[in-house]
Amino acid sequence: MGKSEAIWATGRRKTSVAQVRILPKGEGKVTVNKKPVEAYFHGLPHQIRDVVEPIQIIEAAKNHDYIVKVVGGGISGQAGAARHAISRALVKLDEKNKKALKAAGFLTRDPRMVERKKAGQPKARKRFQFSKR
Repeated sequence: MGKSEAIWATGRRKTSVAQVRILPKGEGKVTVNKKPVEAYFHGLPHQIRDVVEPIQIIEAAKNHDYIVKVVGGGISGQAGAARHAISRALVKLDEKNKKALKAAGFLTRDPRMVERKKAGQPKARKRFQFSKR
């Protein structure tokens, strides 16, 4: 893979899927669905921090721009999916990044999903009130 080529990676969380493209030259800008990360996540500090954390851990990552496309799920799932995708892309960029990102837990796909609603119940685990007679 040449140095001028963009690097692609996919990340997932809940029902969200994120595709990230790392551009070889840049100043660490993160664009989510054609908007700056701060605008896309409406200035929510927790979600913005989630997305940019892998870039802050890896010093060399600040020399690239990140274009993220996220679909499905909600704000929290999309932020987690973007973080997963960026982390995977940084490992593709340089295998030395794997140790730090793995230790931070960014390379693990979070398996938690919403439990399905069961028949005869109002929600997944909630029951209708029990009446003995």
